[in-house]
Amino acid sequence: MPDWSKLQSDLLGVILGRMDLIEDYLNFSSVCKSWHSVAKEHRFISNLPRAPWLMLAEKDDGDEDDNTCRKFYSFYNDMIFKKRIPEAHGKRCMESMGWLITVGKEDGEISLLHPFSGVQIQLPHQNTTTLYEFNRTRFPWIFIKKAVLSANPSHTPDYVLMVIEGKTERLSFWRPGDLLWTRITKPIRFGYFSDVIYFNGSFYAITYGGCIQVCDFMGPEPASIRIIMQIARLIDCKYYILESLGSLFAVAQSGFGLRYVEDDSERIRLTFIPAIYDHDEVIQCMSGTIFFFVFKIDLDAHRYTPIWDLGDRAFFLGANASFSVQASQFSGIKPNHIYFTDNCLGAYLHSERGGGLDMGMFNLADSSFQPHYDGVSLSRVCPPIWVTPTLC
Repeated sequence: MPDWSKLQSDLLGVILGRMDLIEDYLNFSSVCKSWHSVAKEHRFISNLPRAPWLMLAEKDDGDEDDNTCRKFYSFYNDMIFKKRIPEAHGKRCMESMGWLITVGKEDGEISLLHPFSGVQIQLPHQNTTTLYEFNRTRFPWIFIKKAVLSANPSHTPDYVLMVIEGKTERLSFWRPGDLLWTRITKPIRFGYFSDVIYFNGSFYAITYGGCIQVCDFMGPEPASIRIIMQIARLIDCKYYILESLGSLFAVAQSGFGLRYVEDDSERIRLTFIPAIYDHDEVIQCMSGTIFFFVFKIDLDAHRYTPIWDLGDRAFFLGANASFSVQASQFSGIKPNHIYFTDNCLGAYLHSERGGGLDMGMFNLADSSFQPHYDGVSLSRVCPPIWVTPTLC
């Protein structure tokens, strides 16, 4: 058998120069140490659009939830590969612009981490947020609910990281050089924030009650927010906000959260941990998305319109920064579909096995679901997330 590890580096460089897909580049770099060394010295350049990846926690042997290994699934070619990320050991991960925002399970430390280059940026501790003792969560790793970057830290030092934090789910931001988090002052009586997105130079946030607000970061003290509009109030929904083709969209996820099992037809069943709620008996609860409602936001007219056709677009929702892609650019992605991962913290915290089962695809055309459970490792710390793959 030939020893492929001894191929000349010049020849390996020629092979790398013909690769357009990041999936092929990463597979190449994982063959052996010599190929990995050549790949590190070779700059990967490709103008092809990159399909989102699904990142799953992968339990190591004898390892419960202190996972260092992550499993990635690429929609482009149905490729699955594993990568050890020691910096993510025992941490909850969220995603924005290809970067992971990690929160320590025990110490609550927060970092920006690039999963493939290994670059890590330490952020101020969560105890530097406003009124931390009042707003702290029972478990430190759930203090940050969502995190969104304004720009890729690999490309510019001028960026902002906005997070939804604490048990009251407030907005706070950090910029390079800051020693603590800055709280955004929100209007009174407009609920907890559910999602946030960076769009056209401003951060737009939406509450659990469907109130859309904007923070434009103009002036020396950009710590205030103003209300844009109130969209439909739907019961038992979690709202997401995202950009698609230059417009803003709000998505309401119905059935979000835990509820009692009523009959045998329930789609996803979970079991509460009795100690958390001090029950003498085991209580059967379930979670599972029932429906999605989509609204197109007209910022100029301050109006919203329900829509049932995304055209050639597909939405990706979860613990990551919400985003959309052009489905026809990727063979494995279906148009007019919503791809979602399990984002119900109650399922992660208060069930014996952890969360991660409420995930799949929703077809807006006929309101049908296609669940995706294969290969899912249930976790009490790290939810499945969508990742936009970048090498830096």
